[in-house]
Amino acid sequence: VKDTAWLAAGQVVSRALRAIVVIAAARILGAASWGAFSYALSLVTFLTAFSDFGINALLTRQLVQQPQERRKYLATSLYFKIALAALFAFSLVIARDALTSIPEAASLLPILAFVFIFDTLRDLGSALARSLERMEIEAALTVITNACIAAAGIAALALFHSTYALALAYALGSALGLAATAYALRSNLRHMSASFDLSLLKPILTTAWPFGLLGILGSLALNTDIVMLGWLTGAREVGLYATAQKPIQLLYVLPALLSGSLFPLLSRLSAEKNLTRLSAVLEKSLAAAILCALPPALIGIVLAEPLIVFFFGSAYAASAPAFAILVLTLVFVYPSTILGHTIFALNQQKHFLWYVGISTAVNIAANFLLIPRFGIAGAAGATIAAQLVSNLFFWVAVKRLVHFSLAPRLATILLAGACMLAAMITAVYLNAVFPLTAAIGLLMYAAILYVRREPVLSLLIQTFKK
Repeated sequence: VKDTAWLAAGQVVSRALRAIVVIAAARILGAASWGAFSYALSLVTFLTAFSDFGINALLTRQLVQQPQERRKYLATSLYFKIALAALFAFSLVIARDALTSIPEAASLLPILAFVFIFDTLRDLGSALARSLERMEIEAALTVITNACIAAAGIAALALFHSTYALALAYALGSALGLAATAYALRSNLRHMSASFDLSLLKPILTTAWPFGLLGILGSLALNTDIVMLGWLTGAREVGLYATAQKPIQLLYVLPALLSGSLFPLLSRLSAEKNLTRLSAVLEKSLAAAILCALPPALIGIVLAEPLIVFFFGSAYAASAPAFAILVLTLVFVYPSTILGHTIFALNQQKHFLWYVGISTAVNIAANFLLIPRFGIAGAAGATIAAQLVSNLFFWVAVKRLVHFSLAPRLATILLAGACMLAAMITAVYLNAVFPLTAAIGLLMYAAILYVRREPVLSLLIQTFKK
């Protein structure tokens, strides 16, 4: 909980800063230019998964389980990632015209290639901090990086009103974040050249490739919609979809924080073969994830249009249906993120590559079928279909490895969600303003959980009090 609290504090501040940039960019640039920037950034994000190749997750696990080999694993991973990042950045620049039919997006890729390199190396530093279970370091560095991006981004938009200036601001902020990371972890980064061990490269790649493939498929699942919208429609549709998607991706931070903080513990319990305690941790964590996922999902469904118009303006009202569909993914992503980290901790990831591959294939096929007919709503529907498939496979797969039972923990949580939904629908029917409607729903949800003494809520409150 301590580690999650640190990461949550860092991510809440960072995501708020990044959200300011997103809202300002969408309003100042307009749907078409905002769509071009979002498309280029999605390509870069997708390539980051390729350059990682599972090394960050592997590094965290190995440094926890084999601390005596920390310097060798870190040095070998660092030099390999530098070489891989440089290769992919060069390929991105050379092939930019083949990657997109949107000229404005193609012109941004050479600049965003630097963002790709800086973020790739900074993520390695985060993996190191996480393996040390010093999430306060990762939280501080995340805030510093996003504060730099936000400050530079707002200044660029205010002065130049262009996607080119915004891309330069992202590159500057990411570079400053990398510099801060190197300084904060400098004691662990000394004598890297002397610690490099070429003989470790083969076992690292052999062990990491399932992590890497899962990361690539996961990145593909997150970015397929925008990429395919860019192919099948145009920059404006990409901008509208990005407007619906960005708030949802901001809400993905909670399961990432919880699962990231749990990962060292899950890895340790796996190494100790302590499946009884692993099962208990998994049950409580999954119940907590679902408890946290329901309120934003229900608020997003009921209040999609007023939320979009309030933050982005009436020009983006057409994004509301896609937003209402995409917000449902929270119910799937929150628990499945924890399940995915459990699979990694148990070193069983290679057995589930087919599941993620099938989910990705469903996403691509559904996009081809639904986007031409339904536009951005079709892309959102394709994401829901893919999430359903992957979530089902992950639940079945983990239950085969660790016996756990979640149903008894969900009765009160689902009842609270149903009461919250009914309260918000009633408020909308009575023409209540949307902030009041959301507040009424949240109060109803919290009241039901409190009155019925929901154990997961009580555990969270008691732990944070301590």
